[in-house]
Amino acid sequence: MFVENDIGVLAKISGLFSGKSYNLESLTVGTTEDKSISRMTIGLVSDDITFEQIKKQLNRLVEVIKVLDFTNTPTHMKEILFIKVKSCTKEEKTELFQIACVFKASVTDYGLDSVLLECVQTETKNDDLIRLLTGQFKQLEIVRGGSVAIESISMTDR
Repeated sequence: MFVENDIGVLAKISGLFSGKSYNLESLTVGTTEDKSISRMTIGLVSDDITFEQIKKQLNRLVEVIKVLDFTNTPTHMKEILFIKVKSCTKEEKTELFQIACVFKASVTDYGLDSVLLECVQTETKNDDLIRLLTGQFKQLEIVRGGSVAIESISMTDR
């Protein structure tokens, strides 16, 4: 959705969700080409009736300029993921470099016994990478940002 880029807008919108006991899966906010407008990407899971209520309540807020529903729309969507793998052997580090290559992740930092991976992929692909690494390595630190999305120019998902 597009919202006014003002102090308190994020708090007001997240307050709407918590006040109604709606659970946010992810929330990402950033300014647009117009510095007075921010684009907010909200990920949530709900039934159709609840989702319609959420959209109506968001549209009632003065600070909300436009609500976009990408549920059935071809989009480009990515999220950022950092995974720090600690206490690695030399062989495990070699394996991590290979896994990074397969998942199109970047090795952004490393030390004597640690490797930091950065992956900008879809939520599903990042979930797959997390699942693989948690199955193989014992000490992980995981940080992920919410998804950002934009409508596709063509008619198919990318």
